[in-house]
Amino acid sequence: MIPERYANIVFILLLTGLMSLIVSGISSLRAVGPGGFGVAIWLTAWGASWAVAFPAALLVTPLTRALVEKIVRPERHRTGRR
Repeated sequence: MIPERYANIVFILLLTGLMSLIVSGISSLRAVGPGGFGVAIWLTAWGASWAVAFPAALLVTPLTRALVEKIVRPERHRTGRR
């Protein structure tokens, strides 16, 4: 098991891996068409995409969190009474 202190990095690793897998599959299919599409093309595109996506996400995550904090307001806690 991975220590909890690495949870953010593991989350970003898995998220970028899955997202780049999906996006590279769609992009590859659109680029070469169904006749030229194959797993080797998809995995090559995925590897290149993930190599960019993971470090990019590590860099932009703090900025994204800061922007979210600026545009999202805290909700008031409701007690259930009127």
